[in-house]
Amino acid sequence: MRIIIAGAGKLGFSIAQLLAEDQFDVVVVEVDPKRKEVVQNSLDVLAIEGNSCSPTTFADPDVCDADVLIACTDSDEVNMVTCLMAKNHGIKHTVARIRNVEYAVHAPEMLNKDMKIDLVINPERITAVEIDHILMTPSALNVDEFAEGKVRMFEAKVKEDSPLINIPLKDLNIPKNILMAMVFRRHRMIIPRGNDYVIPGDNVYFVGRHDAIRDFENSFSNTYEKLERVLIIGAGRTGRFLAPMLENQGIQVKVIEKNKERCQMLASRLKRGLVLCGDGTDIDLLMEEGVSEADVVICLTEDDKLNLLLAQLAKHLGARKTIVRVARNEYIELMEKVGVDIVLSSRLLSAGEVLRFIRKGGIVSVSLLEGAQAEALEIIVGKDSEVDGVAVRDLRLPKECLLCAIVRDNEAYIPNGDTVLLANDRIILFIKSEFSKNTVPMFEGRG
Repeated sequence: MRIIIAGAGKLGFSIAQLLAEDQFDVVVVEVDPKRKEVVQNSLDVLAIEGNSCSPTTFADPDVCDADVLIACTDSDEVNMVTCLMAKNHGIKHTVARIRNVEYAVHAPEMLNKDMKIDLVINPERITAVEIDHILMTPSALNVDEFAEGKVRMFEAKVKEDSPLINIPLKDLNIPKNILMAMVFRRHRMIIPRGNDYVIPGDNVYFVGRHDAIRDFENSFSNTYEKLERVLIIGAGRTGRFLAPMLENQGIQVKVIEKNKERCQMLASRLKRGLVLCGDGTDIDLLMEEGVSEADVVICLTEDDKLNLLLAQLAKHLGARKTIVRVARNEYIELMEKVGVDIVLSSRLLSAGEVLRFIRKGGIVSVSLLEGAQAEALEIIVGKDSEVDGVAVRDLRLPKECLLCAIVRDNEAYIPNGDTVLLANDRIILFIKSEFSKNTVPMFEGRG
C-alpha cells in the first residue's frame, strides 16, 4: 500500500516515521526544501519537494498511484483542498488534520461530503479528551476502552507500598475478569508470565471487563484524593478544549495564560472557571493562586522545555500531580525520569488514529503505548482466518504478544488456553509494535 503524506511538519514527520516502520510504502510531499531534506535524511521514505495543491504534484506517478493521502500541512484550508484534489485524481482514501473548531466540530458533513475527507483528526482535541479520561481515573497513567466500552484498560505505576510487589503473578489475588496484560520496566516491555512479578516503579497495564476494572481501580493503591481543583498553564487549543470539559464535570478550573486574546477566548467559554493573564513561571503568581492546593497541574504551553520547567516548579511548590503535553516524542522518557507523572504526545495520539484508519481490515482501534513501543489493538476475527476455530493455546503468536480479552455476543471475558476463537469475535491484543505488521493478518479473513 502506498501512502502520501502532504506536509512534513511535526505531525507529518511522526506519522511518516510510524508508517515507514510498519513497512508501508510512504511518499512525503513538502514545499519547504529544508523540511524535505530532513525527512529524506532521517526516514526510509521517498520525499518530494512540491506543493500538495498543485496539479503538477498529482501528475507525478509516485503520487497519483497512491491508495491513501494524509494532509497535515500547517493550513486547514490547504489540507481540505489537497484531499479534494486527491479524490479527484483517483486516490481512494483521504485523511486531513483540521484544527479549526468551526470546521471540525460544526461542519463535519461538509468536510466529508463536499471536501471528500474520510477521516478528520484534531490533535489538540484528541489530547484534551485523553487528559480528561485520565483525570477521571486518578490512580491511572493511561485509560482506554474497547468494544464499545465493554473492555477497559488502565495503566498504573507501582508504588513502594503496593501489595502487588515481589509476588509471582500466579500467586496474585487479581479478580478473574481482570488480566495483568503488560509491564513496562525501565522502558522495556514485558508480557508477564506465571513466575514474573512487579517491582516499584513499574508501569503496569490491566485489562478486563468494564465493571470489574472499575471496581479494581477503586481498590488500587490510589494515592490521590478525589479530583476537585485543576490548574492549567497554557490556553492554546488544547487548553481551550480541556478547560470546559473539566468544568462540565464539576471540577474547579484555573487557567494561567500570557496571551490576552487567548485568555478572553477561553474566559467566554467558562461559566465558573477563572482565567488569569500572567506568566506561569512567576512563582509569586503560582503561590498566590494556590498551586500547592491543586490536585493536578497541567502544562500545555507550546514549548516542551517550558512545560518541563513548569511541571517541576509546580511539584516543588506542592502540587500533587503533574501532566505535560509534549510535541517531541523523544522527551517522553526524559520527563518521566525526572518526575513528571504523566507525559502525553499529541502526535502519537493522532498517529494512533491514523494507523487504525490505514490498517483497516478487521482492526477497530489502535492505541500506541509507551512512546509507540507497544500497541493495544481491537480486532474483529475474520471468517476463515487462520485463527477461526483455533484454541488460544494453539495460536502461533510471538512471545511479545498477548491476547487479553474477547467480546462475544456482547459479553466480555478473559480467555484461557482452551478458549476457541470464532469469526466475528472482538479481541483485544497487546503487542510489541515491531511484531504487529506480521501478526495482525492472522486474524483477517481470507476472503
